[in-house]
Amino acid sequence: MFKRILVATDGSPLSKKAVASAIALAAQNGAELVALTVVPRYPTNYFDGAAVFTPEDIGRIEKQWAEAAQATLDEIAAQAQASGVKIQTTTVSADLVGDAIVAAAKKHESDMIVMASHGRQGIKRLLLGSETQHVLTHSDLPVLVLR
Repeated sequence: MFKRILVATDGSPLSKKAVASAIALAAQNGAELVALTVVPRYPTNYFDGAAVFTPEDIGRIEKQWAEAAQATLDEIAAQAQASGVKIQTTTVSADLVGDAIVAAAKKHESDMIVMASHGRQGIKRLLLGSETQHVLTHSDLPVLVLR
């Protein structure tokens, strides 16, 4: 039914559950898995809530974030391969996580997106936003949301 499944992860315990489900679903369907981590760019002005750092410091911070993302993806690749699932991993640097997930799904010609939702409600949802909600409303692909 599905040939390529994109799973979005941030390395959190909840997203690790989504990854495990995506691997199982890919194995069940004989599908390829695309594991995606979106690395945010460091805010560069006061309005974004950032402390003032030199460009070199910002580069170092973003490099650390990218290395942590790659470590997460390497772990996922090992899990997928152990389950006999063909996998490719990708890291995207973007400010808008939901848009990056939808764009990556299109780029990789995915048939489905799997991701976790933290289930925030009320003021926390308004302040922190919901990347899952954004993907649900902007993707024309099926989206499996796990909590």
